[in-house]
Amino acid sequence: MYITMNEPSEKIANQAVQVWRISNTIGHGIALMVLGILLYCSEHFNWYSWIQISLFVLIGLIGLSAIFSIFIEPVFLQKTWRYEIDEEFIQMKNGRWNESHTLVPMEKVEFVRTEQGPIMRKYGLYNLIIGTTTSQHTIPAIPAKKAKLLKVKIAQLAKVKESDLAEGEED
Repeated sequence: MYITMNEPSEKIANQAVQVWRISNTIGHGIALMVLGILLYCSEHFNWYSWIQISLFVLIGLIGLSAIFSIFIEPVFLQKTWRYEIDEEFIQMKNGRWNESHTLVPMEKVEFVRTEQGPIMRKYGLYNLIIGTTTSQHTIPAIPAKKAKLLKVKIAQLAKVKESDLAEGEED
């Protein structure tokens, strides 16, 4: 018995690139600031020289990581993320080199909710969180109106109870 399925075709929002760039810039900025403070302390308090060399190496590695995470990764993620929701399955597919394709049977869905942080709020995006008994899956960066419609659609298809639908959010 083989099941033939179409590849997922729905894309996440284009604004996801800006959201991921801002959040990655904040994370790398904080890491570089902490390393800068440690570098200042090593210079000011005459710590061992290997500590200073290690800090310079870490700053270089974080700088390279920042270039990838801020300029390359968000574009790549946005172009490769796909999802599809039908009566039987929720499909999520992402990645080009390390491709991940997840199928969640609708009867396994226990809860569905939307989440939104401050950066995502600025761009009007939500993450759609789908929970099963053993795992939790996230479809990132969906426009607000579409995310709310998908949440209701999944809840209806999976017959999620009203208390599970409203968990952890306000409308």
